[in-house]
Amino acid sequence: MFSLIPCVAGCGQAALSGAKTCALHSMNQELETLRFLQIFQQQRTIKDLNLAGLTFEAVDFSQKRFFGCNFSHARFIRCIFSGVFVRMSFFDFVECLECDFSHSDMQFVSFGGSHIQDCTFEGSELVHVNFGGSRITDCTFNNSNLYNSRFVNANLRSVDFIDCNIKKTFFVRAMQEGVSFRSSNTAEAVFELGEGL
Repeated sequence: MFSLIPCVAGCGQAALSGAKTCALHSMNQELETLRFLQIFQQQRTIKDLNLAGLTFEAVDFSQKRFFGCNFSHARFIRCIFSGVFVRMSFFDFVECLECDFSHSDMQFVSFGGSHIQDCTFEGSELVHVNFGGSRITDCTFNNSNLYNSRFVNANLRSVDFIDCNIKKTFFVRAMQEGVSFRSSNTAEAVFELGEGL
C-alpha cells in the first residue's frame, strides 16, 4: 500500500510518492504529473503510489496493472483505462470526464464521492467496487459484472446497466433518473434496506 508521508507544508495530506509535498502544495503539478507519466511508460505494473490530486488529460492507461495506489481527488479528462487491472486502490472524489474504462478488471476499488460523466465501463469486472455518493451521468455499465458493488446514495442520471450481473449490488437511497436495468438481474440487487440481506 502507498505510504502516508506527511506533506511538508503541514496541511495534513500525504505527500505525492517521491515528493515532499502533496499535489496542492507542489511547486509544479505539471512536472509531478510528467514524472508519473514516465513511470507509466516504463512499467506495466504500478504499485503503491500516491498520485492524489493530480490532473491527467488524454492519457492512455490501457492494459496497466495498478495495486495499492491512491488517485483520490485526481482529475481524469478523456483518459483511456481500457483493459486495466486494478486491485485495492482509491479513486475517491475523482473527476472522470469522457473516459473509457471498458473491459477493465477492478476489485476492492473505491470511487466514493466522485463525479463521473460521459464514461463507459462496458464489459467490465467491477467486483466489490464502491461508487457510494458519486454523481454518475451519461455513463454505461452494459454487459458488466457488478457483483457486491455499492451505489449507495449515488446520483445516477442517464446511466445504463443493460445485461449486467447486479447480484448483491446495493442501490440503497440512490437517486435515479433515466436509468436502465434491462436484462439485468434486478431481483438479486438491493434497492432498499432489508432486501436480500
